[in-house]
Parts: sequence; C-alpha cells; structure tokens
Amino acid sequence: MKILLVAVNAKYIHSNLAVYSLKAYSQDEGVELAEYTINQQKDDILMDIYKRKPDVLCFSCYIWNLEYIEDLIRELGKLRQGLPIWLGGPEVSYDSEDVLGRLPQVKGVMKGEGEETFARLCRAYREEGGTDESLRRIDGITFRDSKGDVEVQPWRQVMALSKVPFIYHQIEDFEHKIVYYESSRGCPFSCSYCLSSVDKRLRFRNLELVKKELQFFIDHEVPQVKFVDRTFNCKHDHAMAIWNYIVEHDRGITNFHFEVAADLLNEEELRLLESMRPGLVQLEIGVQSTNPDTIREIRRTMDFAKVAKIVNRIRKSGNIHQHLDLIAGLPYEDIHSFARSFDDVYALKPEQLQLGFLKVLKGSYMEEQKEAYGLVYKSKPPYEVLYTKWLIYEDVIRLKGIEEMVEVYYNSRQFTYTMEALEGEYDSAFRMYDELRGFYEEKNLGSIQHKRSARYEILLEYIKRNHEAKKEYYRELLTYDYYLRENAKMRPEFAGEYKVSKEQLRAFYENEEEMREYLPTYAGYDRNQMRKMTHLEYFDYLGEYILFDYQERNPLSQDARTCAVEAQKLYKEKRKHCEG
Repeated sequence: MKILLVAVNAKYIHSNLAVYSLKAYSQDEGVELAEYTINQQKDDILMDIYKRKPDVLCFSCYIWNLEYIEDLIRELGKLRQGLPIWLGGPEVSYDSEDVLGRLPQVKGVMKGEGEETFARLCRAYREEGGTDESLRRIDGITFRDSKGDVEVQPWRQVMALSKVPFIYHQIEDFEHKIVYYESSRGCPFSCSYCLSSVDKRLRFRNLELVKKELQFFIDHEVPQVKFVDRTFNCKHDHAMAIWNYIVEHDRGITNFHFEVAADLLNEEELRLLESMRPGLVQLEIGVQSTNPDTIREIRRTMDFAKVAKIVNRIRKSGNIHQHLDLIAGLPYEDIHSFARSFDDVYALKPEQLQLGFLKVLKGSYMEEQKEAYGLVYKSKPPYEVLYTKWLIYEDVIRLKGIEEMVEVYYNSRQFTYTMEALEGEYDSAFRMYDELRGFYEEKNLGSIQHKRSARYEILLEYIKRNHEAKKEYYRELLTYDYYLRENAKMRPEFAGEYKVSKEQLRAFYENEEEMREYLPTYAGYDRNQMRKMTHLEYFDYLGEYILFDYQERNPLSQDARTCAVEAQKLYKEKRKHCEG
C-alpha cells in the first residue's frame, strides 16, 4: 500500500517540515513524499500525482496553498473515484466539518499536531483497510464514514517534542532550500490574530538532542537554519543553551534565524548576542503596532519603549540582521495611528521592515471578534483584511502601495544612503513613502516589471520634481548606492558622466599591482584582474575618489568594502582611508 504525503510550498526554496516529520515518525516504508510549489502548473502536479498511483493521498494545508489544493482535489476526485484523500495542517484543523462539507472528495481531516495521528492512520489503513471502526479509534480526526456521515473525534493530547525524529539525515535532499527546525512548540502569549495562541501547551525539545542536531547542520555547512519556534526566547535557559552552543561551535558558514520577543531579552542574552560573529544569527521581532490601545486589544504583551532600546542596542553592535514586523488592519489602528507606528519602527533602522496585512485565521480570537471590529476580509485564503471600523478600503489600497515602496527602496538595501538622506527632507518617513507611492501611481509605474537600474532612474525623477536644488547631490548618492552593491561594468544612465580619467585608472591599478596598498588581499591578481573586481568613482559631494572592493563585502549587508583615495596620491605616493 502506497500512502502519498503531498506538500505544495509557496516557493521552490521552501521545504515542508511537517510532511517530513510525519513520514519519519510513522516509520512506515510505504509512505512517499511529493513536494511541489504553487508556481507550478496544476495540470503538471495533477498528472504527477496520478502517475504515482497512491492508495491513500494526504495533503499538508496552509493559508497560502489551500485554494490551490482544493482545485487539485476536485480534479483528482474525478480521476480516482473512491481514493481516500486526507487533509492536515492549520488551515483545515479548526473548521474540519466545513471542509468535509464543501469537499465531498475528502475522506477526513487530521486536526492539530499530526505525527501520532498520521502514524495511527497509516496503521489503520495498512492493517484494517481504513474501516469505520479502525478510524473511530483514532483521536484528532474528523472523517466521513462509509454511510457518508461526518464523525468528529476528540482532539489528541499533545506529544513530547523530543519524540519527533530528526528529518535531515539526507541533507543533500535540501540543497538550495531553507532548512526549518523547531526546538519548541506552542506559545506562552495570547495574540488574538495568531493560531499559536490557541495552543498553550508549550513544549521544548531535549537540549542534548538539539545540540546534536545543530552540530549536524554546522558540520554540513548548511547556509541557513530557520527556527520555527513562535517565541524562541520565552525560556531563558533554553535560549542561552542554544545560543552558547552555536557560538562555541561556529565554523563561519551557517546562519541561524530566530523569532524573538525583544523586550524579553535580558542583559546576559544581549551580551552574548553582541559577541557573536557578524551574520551568525538574525532576529525577527514582531512589533505589529505601537498604539497602546491596539496592543491591549489584541492581547499582546509588549513594552515598545523597551523594544526600541534593545533594537537600537543590537543595531549599534553591527553584527545582527534585525527584521521588524508591522500589521495593518488591527483594531483601533486607523491610517494616522498606523503612520505613527510606521514612523516609530522605521526610526529604529532595522535591516528589514515588513509591512503586512491582517489575516483573519479560522479558529483565532480575531475571527470571533470580527463583528465587534467591523472587520471585513476576503472570503478565500489568505483571508486578508479589506476594511475595519477604523481603516477604510481606500486606506488599505494606499498602504499596499506604501508596502511596495518599502520593499523596493528600503528592504532591498540597495538605496540605503539615498533613502537615509531623503528622509531628512520630510517630517515623517511614512509621508515620504506615501508621496513616492503617489508618484508611481500618477506615472502608472506600479504594474510594470522594472529592472534594477530603472528603480534608480525613477527615484531620481521623483527627486528632480520635489527637490530640484539637490538633484545632483542625490544623483551621486544613488550612484554610490548602486556601486556599493553592484560591480557593474556598463555604466547606468542615471549616474551621469564618469569623472575618473583613463590615465588615473591606469596609474592606480599599475601602482596596486606593485604595492597592494589599497587591495592587500589581491595577491596573485594582475592589474587587469583587479580592475575587473573593483570600481573607482569620484564624488563631488565627498570631494574624494572612492574605491569599491567587491571581493571583501560586509557579511551583514553585502556592501562592498570602500576606500577613499586622494587624487594627488593616485600616482606614486598613496594613503589609505578604508572602511571595513
């Protein structure tokens, strides 16, 4: 008997921790895995599943793939009538009866934590043919019996997390994919928009197991391990043990991603974080809003003043990438309140500022309160907010445009110096991005796929209109930003005239070939090779020649190392002004 576990991921680089854990825990050699993405043609997936000829078919369902999976199920039901189809995952766990009502092709739903449920389901089919009686002995499912009646079994008691097998022994199967790892399940907090708040049964994986598994990732030089723990630092001893271990065993390759509550970080944890190799860890911090009424209403525990203090301290250490989140559409947050939240978080200068929109998840407290909040949201996944008592749909459209501008001009990290300077022209960062959004809308630029250099040209055009007197200053800042990340040999049009002469370039690289004063790590490279691997540019606003070294980049930002080269020193006598 073949039992096929199917994952439909959002992107190719994602892997599905759930299906691998289910297979490993079941210890059933007849279980096979199939991973696809929502970017594939449904017909291709339909044909592949059909050709695999499963006897039982199981889908892992999430907010981003449910509609896609439901389409597949309807077609598979025509092709394989009578095939037992099972669903599991957060997107079907909390309305399992409704799922069976709208999908007559589906036999049943596994609710909540799935490892033990799936293992028992496998045995029920393999040993007893999936009879009604065998299914009635399984907790954690809702199923359609042989008469077509829906039977609801009680939810299963949670299991010890240490019983879940390690799934990455064949690490080559995950090459070029994000590796997900969990050292805890559940969440101690009660945020009303989050399903993690439904499960208060917080459990931790045995630390000796965790250390052994982390060592496996380090030994195999996995580029990134993303912890899926909902609040990684909710237990101090657990967090410290893991962070100490990765510091002590670091080989300079693997990056570890953690979602943390910044205001829970204590002095001992902060000192350890400050001591880490740049790029060893990155932190995701959910702020969501800085409106005290909103924070209180969504049952969130957060001291923003403390969060700001800690985020600023970590940023000053210069070794940790920080990703801060905001959610639009929360109760008591109108457009003016959200603008203040945006400005508050933007002022902390995180590496990433994620502007998200409320998703009203089935089973969440937010869904229960939808009428009280005047909360209207999309009928299909991802159930995103349309409007609320406080936020009209016109403002949602406006925020969507601002989100796009933040992604392009802030989160890309390709316009860092330009945007930091431009912000000084406005009394609010929110207003700056809002006006830039309006410019894109006026010019009908939003629906076009732009190449990277075009984004610089558009921003320069916007600056010319609104800050004409400073256009040359901003042109140079844009050029600086461009070459900081891009070793481009074709000069972009927006950069204007190249101000370094051929004679200066020839002399500089001839000197470097002999002296290696500005490029000491380029031993073994000749002048022509060094010229291809670097870029020299003159900036009027600095009054200096800047050398961009692309072989030596900042491990956090990936910016090129820069050296200021004085013009009169380009020939024989040289002096360095280099930033690491």
